Amino acid sequence: MVRNIHQREYPVPAEQVGALLARAADPNSPVWPPGWPALVLDRPLGVGADGGHGLIRYRCTEWVPGRRVQFTLAPGSLLTGTHTFDVLDGKWPDSSILRHEIDARLHGMGYILWPVAIRWIHDAMIEAILDRTAVSLGHPPVTAVRPSRWVTFLRKVMSRRATAALADSTA
Repeated sequence: MVRNIHQREYPVPAEQVGALLARAADPNSPVWPPGWPALVLDRPLGVGADGGHGLIRYRCTEWVPGRRVQFTLAPGSLLTGTHTFDVLDGKWPDSSILRHEIDARLHGMGYILWPVAIRWIHDAMIEAILDRTAVSLGHPPVTAVRPSRWVTFLRKVMSRRATAALADSTA
């Protein structure tokens, strides 16, 4: 079982964070970090929208505008389950929390790839999303999260493989 949670509190009302989350799949998304595979959906964000980012495929199975979006991972994935973004009221007046949670089971090669590679890449990307959100809200982090050398290496390897696969498919 995989349960992975990241969250960040921002000094703004939940409505502001929720408005940004609603634009997560926009071409110039205020939350999706540059340099990472874009979140692409086949229609506007809402229940039934299919898509994903990079090799990860999923469908939106719950959408509460301004508060929650849940995606269910596609059948046949290395993980079966959901990943969710929630906008919660913060601890202080006019503060809010953006929380991301994966709740899934591993399958096949997922038992090896999650602890060795996927988890590290996922964690770095989610932290980049939280940083990008902070910047978009006008409250950039004092120190932006930087991917580890391991994550940088894994991303280079994956990028080369994706480029090779694309070349093979167009040949």
